[in-house]
Amino acid sequence: MIWLRNAMLYDGKTLRDGSWDICIEGSRIAKVIPCEAEKTALKNEGASCLDRDLRGCLVCPGFVDIHAHFRDPGQTWREDIESGSKAAAVGGFTHVVAMPNTDPPVDDPSGVRYVAEKGRQAGGAVVLPAGAVTVGRQGRTITEMIGMAKEGAVLFTDDGSPVLSSKAMRIALLYLKDLNIPLMEHPEEVSLSEGGQMNEGRISALCGLKGIPRSSEIIGVDRAIALCKETKGRLHLTHVSTKEALESIRKAKAEGLNLTCDVTPHHLVFDDEMIVKSGYSPAFKVNPPLRTKDDVEALWEGLKDGTVDAIATDHAPYHVDEKDLTFEEAKFGIASLECAVAVVLDEWDKRGKPFDLSRLLGLFTAGPGGIIGMDRTIKVGGKADITVIDLNREQKVDVRRWKSKARISPYDSLTLKGWPVMTVVAGEIRHAL
Repeated sequence: MIWLRNAMLYDGKTLRDGSWDICIEGSRIAKVIPCEAEKTALKNEGASCLDRDLRGCLVCPGFVDIHAHFRDPGQTWREDIESGSKAAAVGGFTHVVAMPNTDPPVDDPSGVRYVAEKGRQAGGAVVLPAGAVTVGRQGRTITEMIGMAKEGAVLFTDDGSPVLSSKAMRIALLYLKDLNIPLMEHPEEVSLSEGGQMNEGRISALCGLKGIPRSSEIIGVDRAIALCKETKGRLHLTHVSTKEALESIRKAKAEGLNLTCDVTPHHLVFDDEMIVKSGYSPAFKVNPPLRTKDDVEALWEGLKDGTVDAIATDHAPYHVDEKDLTFEEAKFGIASLECAVAVVLDEWDKRGKPFDLSRLLGLFTAGPGGIIGMDRTIKVGGKADITVIDLNREQKVDVRRWKSKARISPYDSLTLKGWPVMTVVAGEIRHAL
């Protein structure tokens, strides 16, 4: 039995008044009680239990990251399921969805089974598999999605690239409609982005680097929305980075389409000027690229008005030999799993808390959980997946201490305010400070 005492409580819907005691028995939540109620009885009952005083901290449903790259199978020098799982737990996530752009790709039931089995035993956050939409992620022939869903695939995506064939995407949306599983699309028109290094615009011109036009993402989003509308399928658009794409999503939602989207921490805190300010550090090279200040502001407005459903890390770890190169030669990707929540909480605080904390927390809990069919509420009888946040904790990012294998990140050495301090998975403490 575990007692989490004297904590503030976000139950997955509302930020409750006062302080609360939460009792965990086995893998379930046994009691949720105001601290002032039955105070003496609670003290006696908890005398022989694991008892944690969380005064000043906030208890939340377990955070979910629906987009991370764990490179397993086949590229485990970059990351593996165990290291990714433990990194996720340190970052406050109880569940994380692993992308299928591995080597070989996760494009059949056996691949999904491999990720699911290793993900259950990894020792940190539970790692859930995503399956590829097309065989070999080649964009032509759809995979055996029914068999993959039976093995535990929670969504389907060719992420790392878009579903190249519109016909294949259309067929996949029709199939997945019957399974009630979303297709996660990486919106990009590759004929426009090919060879690009950063966002196309004034900064790329000053840098002398080939730009990736914003139209690449806009066209990708508009194509996916058109197919979603025609098939009435479930579509999720990931790592949205431009204000025009977000506006297309806003309009599609107003029409009632079965559509969700996420944004990443790095697109919320950095713009393309950071590439120059950093001295062309490859840590800032990512796809989709960092956009303009106007785009950053548009994304925050999307968080506020509900257009954005989730914040996802797009954690993309690489070995130092693949990332510590010139900007042009380095791989695309930002590693952030262990500090992503702190990055967003810190920026939200610096912006003067532009919307309610409950809305922000929902972007890590009910939002992503709902996309993959996972209940994210704290209630008696519910599963004891819990994230504890200290909103006032200030801490420096130190990549040398990460559980992740990644050692290059744009967040390294930044001091951030607001950190996960405990992660509980099915009643077991997987991380605690």
